[in-house]
Amino acid sequence: MSKTILITGASSGIGKATVKKFQAEGWNVIATMRNPEKENELTSLANILVTKLDVQDLTSIASTIKEGIDMFGKIDVVLNNAGYALMGTFESASRESVSRQFDVNVLGLFDVTRAVLPHFRENKSGMFINISSIGGKLTFPLMSLYHSTKFAIEGFSESLHFELEPIGVKVKIVEPGNIKTDFGGRSMDFQHNETLTQYNQFVAGIMNSFEEMMKTETRSSPNLVADVIFNAATDETNTLRYRAGQDAEQLLDGRKAMIDAEFIGMMKSNLNIK
Repeated sequence: MSKTILITGASSGIGKATVKKFQAEGWNVIATMRNPEKENELTSLANILVTKLDVQDLTSIASTIKEGIDMFGKIDVVLNNAGYALMGTFESASRESVSRQFDVNVLGLFDVTRAVLPHFRENKSGMFINISSIGGKLTFPLMSLYHSTKFAIEGFSESLHFELEPIGVKVKIVEPGNIKTDFGGRSMDFQHNETLTQYNQFVAGIMNSFEEMMKTETRSSPNLVADVIFNAATDETNTLRYRAGQDAEQLLDGRKAMIDAEFIGMMKSNLNIK
C-alpha cells in the first residue's frame, strides 16, 4: 500500500517541488494550498489530492485531514512547509503584521500538528517534517521577526521530538539555505517606514546586498530541498536535522564554529555594513 504525505504551502517553490518528488516516487500526496482553484499542473497528476488548507483557518485544517484520510486511508507524513518572511525594520512593523507572521509560521504549524496527532497516535506511527531555515540557527539584518519564528520552530521541533518518539511518531527539521524560489516576491512582506529616517541608509545598503545574493548562481533549486525532504521521510533513522544546500552547510558550520563577535563581524563584512 502506498504511503501518503500531507504538504502545506504546496502551490509553489519547495512545497510544489516536494509534491512532484513524492508523487514520482509512488506516494499519495495531499497537496494543500489557500487557493486550489488556481492550480492546474498538480491536478493533472495521479494520486494527488489538491485541496484547500489555510493554516490560519482551523476548519480548513480539520476538513482537509478528514478528506485526505477518506481518500487515501491514512496519513504517514506531514510536511509543515507553509510560511513567509516579514522583512524590514522592527520599529516599522505593526502589531497586526507581527501577529500574522507568528500566526502563519508558528501557530499555523502548531495547529496542523495538533490536528494530525490523534491520527498518528491511533496508528502508533507517523512523521512531522518541519521546514525551518538556516534562519532558524543564524540571523541576517532586517529579519528579526522571521528569524523569531524559525528559531521557535527549531525549539518546538526539538522538544516535540522527545515526547512523540515513545508513541512511535518522529519529528524532523529541514534547514534550507538560499533557494531559487519566489521568496523575495510572494513569500516576502517588506515593511519599512521611510519617515524613520535614521534607518534609511542602513536599509538601502542591506537591500542592495540582498539583491546581489538573490542573483547568485550558488542558490539551490527547490528540487534539491525536495530530495532532502524525501530522504528525511524515508531514511528510517531518528535524525533530527537535515541541511539543504551547500551554503546551508557552510553557513551553519561557520556559525557553530564562531563566537558571536566573529559571526557578527563576518556578516557585517559580507553585507558591507559599516
